[in-house]
Amino acid sequence: MRHIMAKSLAPTDSVRDYLAAQEKKSLLRFLTCGSVDDGKSTLIGRLLSDTKQIFEDQLAALERDSRKHGTTGDDIDFALLVDGLEAEREQGITIDVAYRFFATPKRKFIVADTPGHEQYTRNMATGASTADLAIVLIDARQGVLRQTRRHSIIASLLGIRHIVLAVNKIDLVDFDRAVFDRIVEDYAQFSRDLGFQTIVPIPMSARYGDNVSGRSDNMQWYSGPTLIEHLETVSVEEAAVEQPFRFPVQYVNRPNLDFRGFAGTIASGTIAQGDEVVVAKSGKSSHVKRIVAHGGDLKQAVAGQAITLVLDDEVEVSRGNMLVSPAARPQVADQFAANIVWFDEHALLPGRSYILRTETDQTSATVTDLKYRINVNDFAHEAAKSLEMNEVGICNISTRAPIAFDPFAENRTTGAFILIDRISNATVGAGMIVHSLRRAENIHWQSLDVGKRVRADMKNQRPAVFWFTGLSGSGKSTIANLFEKKLFATGRHTYILDGDNVRHGLNRDLGFTDADRVENIRRVAEVAKLMADAGLIVIVSFISPFSAERRMARELMADGEFIEVFVDTPFEECARRDPKGLYARALNGEIKNFTGVDSPYEAPEKPEIHLKTLGKSAEEMVDALEHWLNERDIAEDQYDNGGGI
Repeated sequence: MRHIMAKSLAPTDSVRDYLAAQEKKSLLRFLTCGSVDDGKSTLIGRLLSDTKQIFEDQLAALERDSRKHGTTGDDIDFALLVDGLEAEREQGITIDVAYRFFATPKRKFIVADTPGHEQYTRNMATGASTADLAIVLIDARQGVLRQTRRHSIIASLLGIRHIVLAVNKIDLVDFDRAVFDRIVEDYAQFSRDLGFQTIVPIPMSARYGDNVSGRSDNMQWYSGPTLIEHLETVSVEEAAVEQPFRFPVQYVNRPNLDFRGFAGTIASGTIAQGDEVVVAKSGKSSHVKRIVAHGGDLKQAVAGQAITLVLDDEVEVSRGNMLVSPAARPQVADQFAANIVWFDEHALLPGRSYILRTETDQTSATVTDLKYRINVNDFAHEAAKSLEMNEVGICNISTRAPIAFDPFAENRTTGAFILIDRISNATVGAGMIVHSLRRAENIHWQSLDVGKRVRADMKNQRPAVFWFTGLSGSGKSTIANLFEKKLFATGRHTYILDGDNVRHGLNRDLGFTDADRVENIRRVAEVAKLMADAGLIVIVSFISPFSAERRMARELMADGEFIEVFVDTPFEECARRDPKGLYARALNGEIKNFTGVDSPYEAPEKPEIHLKTLGKSAEEMVDALEHWLNERDIAEDQYDNGGGI
C-alpha cells in the first residue's frame, strides 16, 4: 500500500527524519459542531483529502461508497471518510464522536467530528472537553439554529475560547455576501456574552473546497484567511506546562518494601528532582526524590507525561488525592458551584444522590440547589426545579467527602467532573466547577465527647432505621405504629417518622413533584440519621417511591443499620382499600403525580424484610418484624463476644 503523501518525500529522506520533524510541530486539537446536515463530516473529509492524508485504496473505496451511499451525485462524498458507522451511512448522520489526525507542513491536528442531532449532545460535550478551538458550522441557507446555540454554549462552558464560524454551503446561496454578513451579525449578537477570545468567520463550501485549503475565486469580496491558514496560525491559550503543578494520583505503586511511588499523568505544570510538593487534601509537604518513567529516571517532567513520583518522606497519599505546587495550591471543599450539561432522559433532580467522579477521585454528591437553567436561544437565566436532557444549568453541589479542584476556567483537567447514576451506572451529566462555596470553608465538624455507642449502650439497644416503603394504602403506617407499640412495651427507645405527619412541619413547603419527593426523602433521611446517632430505633414510614433516594438513605447510615421493609400490597388492593379516597381522585385526574397512577413506584429488589400483606393481619406482620430484630440482636451479640455469626 502506498500513501499519496509519500510522493512528496525525496527517495533519500528517511522515515526517522520525517517522524522527528513531525514531533517538533505544535499540536492543535479542535472539533466541528453545529446542527444536523451543516456539513461537518464533509469538511473533515475535505481537510483530510487536501492535506494528502488519504491512501490510494481508501480513495478508490471512497469513490465506490460515494456511488452507493453518497448524497453528492457523481462527486466524491467526503463525509463518508468520517461517517464510519454503518448506522451513520444508512441514516446520513453522525452518531459517535470520530477523531481524525492530519498534518500540514506547519502544524499537527486532531479533529473531533461531533454529532449534530440533539439526542447526541453528550457526544459533542465529549469532543469539546479536550479541544482548544471549535469550528461552528452553519448552513448558509438555514442561519443560526437552536443546536448551533446549544453547541456554542457548551463549547464556552467547556473552556473553548477560539471559534471559527464556518458559513458552509455558501455555493447554494450563490456566494451571496449579504447572506454571510447577516449570519455573522446574528452569531455575534448571540455569542457576545460567551467569553470567546476570537471568532473568525469564514464563508466556504466544504463540498467544492472553497476557502478550505485554497482561496475561492467565487468570493472575491472575502479577504480573510482560508480555514487551513487560520488553523495553522491561531495562537491558543497558554500551554498546560505553564500552569501550576498538578499531579492527580492514579495509583500507589508498592512492589516491595523498598519502593513506594505515586503513579499518574501530570495534568499541568512541571516537576523536577528536589522540588517541594504538597499533598492537596492534607497540606503535608515533601520533596521529590525520583521521577520514574518508562526507560529510566528523569530530572524533569512536564504536563502530559505519565510518570511515577518517589518522595523523600512517607507522607500519606492515596488515589484521588493530588500532589501540587506549594506556591499555588488548589481548593479543597465539599461544596461548590458548577455548570452542568445534563445528558440523561431522566431529569436532574436536586436532592438526589449521584456519584461524582473527577480525574482520579470519586464520592457521593447531591445537587443541593439548581440556581437556574440557561436558555440556549438567548442565554437567559431561567428559574427551574430540574434539568431535562440536553439542558444546561448552574447548580450548587455538596459532596460526601471534600475533593481537591481548581476552577474549570483555570484548569480544565482538575476542574471537570462527571455525574453517574447510582442505579444504572450511566453517565448522566458533565460538570465544570466555577468556585467553592464560602460556607464550605467556614463549616467544620465539631468533635463531641458523647458518641453514638455511648448513647446506645445507655439505652441497652443497638440503633436501627426500619425504612417502611410501599404504595399508599399498603398498610405501612398501620404496621409501623403497631411495631413501635410492641417495641416500646419491651423497653426499647423508639421514634416513628410518618410521611403525613412530617409534611405538617419539617416538609410543609414541599409538594408532590418528583423533585419535591426527592427533597422530602433527603430531609427525612438526615433526621433519621441524627435519631440513630442518638441511639434510637427509628421507624420511617414513607412511600419513598424512588430506589435512588432509598439507596441514598441507606448510605447515610452505618453498615447494617438501615433495614428496608417492603410492605408489598398490590396496586389493585391498595386502590380497593383507598382509606383516604386518594386513588379515586387520582384515577379521575383530580390529583396529579400520584404514586402508582401517573408517578412511578420503583419496588425494592432486595429488601431486608419483605412483607407480603395479602391474606395476613397487621399483627402477623409485626410478629415477623420483631422476630427479625431479635434474630439480628442475637447474631450481633455472638459476634461481639467472639463467637462469630
